[in-house]
Amino acid sequence: MKTILKTSIIMWLLLAGGAALAQSSIDSVLHSVEKNNGTLKALRQNLQAEILDNKTGIYLPNPEVEFNYLWGTPGQIGNRTDFSVSQSFDIPTVTGMRSRAANAKNKRSEWQYKADRMTVLLEAKQYCIDLIYFNALKKELSQRMEHAGTIAAAYEKRLKNGDISRLEYNKSQLNLSALQGEIMRLDIERAAILSQLRRLNGGIEVALNEDEFAEATLPLLFEDWYRQAAEKNPVLGYVRQEVEVHKQQVSLNKALRLPTFSAGYMSEKVVGEHFRGVTFGISIPLWENKNRIKQSKAAVQAAELREADSRQQFYSRLKGQYERALALQAAVQTYREALDKTDNAALLKKALDAGEISLLDYMVEIGLYYDMLNQLLEAKRDYHKALADLASVEL
Repeated sequence: MKTILKTSIIMWLLLAGGAALAQSSIDSVLHSVEKNNGTLKALRQNLQAEILDNKTGIYLPNPEVEFNYLWGTPGQIGNRTDFSVSQSFDIPTVTGMRSRAANAKNKRSEWQYKADRMTVLLEAKQYCIDLIYFNALKKELSQRMEHAGTIAAAYEKRLKNGDISRLEYNKSQLNLSALQGEIMRLDIERAAILSQLRRLNGGIEVALNEDEFAEATLPLLFEDWYRQAAEKNPVLGYVRQEVEVHKQQVSLNKALRLPTFSAGYMSEKVVGEHFRGVTFGISIPLWENKNRIKQSKAAVQAAELREADSRQQFYSRLKGQYERALALQAAVQTYREALDKTDNAALLKKALDAGEISLLDYMVEIGLYYDMLNQLLEAKRDYHKALADLASVEL
C-alpha cells in the first residue's frame, strides 16, 4: 500500500512538473490566449451569428392563408365565405444559387475570423519573444552583478587592509549599484510585458520563464515560401473569397430575372353553391431587379482590384521583412563568432585579481564585451520577432 501511495505521489509530481514545463513554452501561452482571450470569444460568437444570418432567407417564403367572410346585400342572397392557401417558390436553379451564395459568405466570415485570430496571437507571440529577451538579459545581468558583488566585497577588504584607496573602492561600489539599478529597470519592463500578456489572456497570469530562443532558420527560397504563405494567409483568403461572394451574387441576380411561381388551394362558398380547386400564379420581375446585375458586376471588379492590391502589399511587406530577417540572422552570427573569439572575461578577472590591471581598466574592457553581448541578445530578439511576423500564417 505504501509503495502504491509513493508511486502515485511520484506520478502526480511528474505530471505537475510536466504541466508547469508545458506552460512555460510559447505554444502553450498562445493556446491559453486563444482559449481565454475575450476578443476571440466575442469573435467566435459573432462568427456563429453571421453563419446563421447568411443562411437566413434562402428557404421558401412563408405560405399564405387567407379567409374572407362577406355579408350579402340584400340579405336574401346570403353570405359568402372564401378560404385559400398558397405557396410561392422559385425554380430549383435559383434555390441552389441562394444556397451557394450563403456558403460563399460563410467562408468569407471564417476567413475574417482567422485574420482577427492571427492578429491577436501574433501580438501575444511578439510579447512572448520580448519576455524571453528580458529573461535572458536578466540572467546575464544577474551573473554580472554577482561578479561585481564579489569584486566589491574583495575591494572592501582591501580598503580595510589599506591595499587600495577609497577612490578604487568607490568605483567598485558604483559598478555594483549601476547593475542593481539596471536590473530594477529591467524588472519594470518585464512586468509591463507580463501585464500585456495577462490582458491578452483574459486577465489570467501567464508563466514564461524561458531565457533561450529556439533555433530557427529562414526558408532558402523566398518565392517558393511566399506562394505557400499566400495560400494560407487569412487576409488574402478573405479578399479572394470576397471576389467569389460577388461572383455568386452576379449569378444569383441573373437567375432572379426568372419568374416566381405560386400554387395553392382555394374554396368559395355562397348560398346553395360551393366552389373549390387549385390556384396557380406567376410573378414576372420587370422592374424590381433593375440595375442589380450591373451593380453586382461592378462589385466584382472592385473586389478583384482590392485582391490584387492586397496581394501586392502582402508580397512587398513580406519581401522587406524577409530581407530584414536575413540581415538580422547575419548580425546574430557575426556577434556570436566575435564573442566566441574575444571572450576575455576570465582573463580580465585573473588580471584584476593579480593586480596587473586597474579596476577602471577592467570595467572598460569588460564593458566592451558586455555591450556586444547585449547587442547579440537584441539581434536575437529582433530576428525572432521578424520570423514570427513572417510565419504568422502558421498560427
